[in-house]
Amino acid sequence: MRRYIARRILNLVPVLLGISLLAFSLSALAPGDPALRILRLQSDAPPTRAAVAKLRVELGLDAPFPLRYLRWLQDAARGDLGESYRTGEPVLRALALRFPATAQVAVVSTLLALVISLPLGVFSAVRRNAPVDHASRIWALVGASMPSFWLAYVLILMFSVGLRLLPVAGHGTLAHLVLPSVTLALGGAATLTRLTRSSLLETLGEDFVRTARAKGLGSFSVIARHALQPGLIPVVTALGIRLGHLLAGAAIVETVFAWPGIGKFVVDSIYDRDYPVIQGFVLFTGIVFVLVNLLVDLAYVWIDPRIRIEAGRG
Repeated sequence: MRRYIARRILNLVPVLLGISLLAFSLSALAPGDPALRILRLQSDAPPTRAAVAKLRVELGLDAPFPLRYLRWLQDAARGDLGESYRTGEPVLRALALRFPATAQVAVVSTLLALVISLPLGVFSAVRRNAPVDHASRIWALVGASMPSFWLAYVLILMFSVGLRLLPVAGHGTLAHLVLPSVTLALGGAATLTRLTRSSLLETLGEDFVRTARAKGLGSFSVIARHALQPGLIPVVTALGIRLGHLLAGAAIVETVFAWPGIGKFVVDSIYDRDYPVIQGFVLFTGIVFVLVNLLVDLAYVWIDPRIRIEAGRG
């Protein structure tokens, strides 16, 4: 088991290197001159060519691409992702200050989606083709089809403008957390409900489930102890991917609700062509996805005994 974990961690090294190269290449290949953009932000007067060339030398933009990438990678390994062109703030510090707000809404919405989808998916699979099954399938289709920004405005109109129960936007109290979390949770719950239903239906047809029923076990015991746990593999996979997306910043929802997270910060940086922030964000996003996928792989070993045996043999 320890060898399995060590092997999975070692496999992450080339992935992280590829992500770092992608993060640096995206900004390097983007149109526009960062030095020219910085000078325009600092002064209303058009910058001279000499001033632009001087700033390019100060920023190291005059060096060849491979050399700039190696310098940036060396600094990133030490935790230095550069400074924001827009605010002058260290990029790592800016992301670290805004990550708790993003993590807060991401974790709450993921847990809420799981609480909604897991019982509904199980009940829909057990009562296959019953009215509740048809209703849950229709709801899952509608929920997965709703754009998050549209749902956000609908919830604002209902609970903030109409009923005046919750604040429209902002951050700081539990009331501010409700609408962003519900907006992100409903779409995820719809997808997870469909996955839970289809995965459980497939597992209920396995031989070990029929054997458990032949032994005289009750329906609850068969579903909870034998069918549900192996059927959670695709659900955990989708849950990990969604959590990675949310931790990387739910930009649209954070912008709509003025939530001070990473997503809104990066959107503002993209408008201003703040390349160090964009590079740091892409690298940060890649690391988040890599770590979440590692946790998902380890969860497979815990969920399914067959995977645990294969990991032990490996």
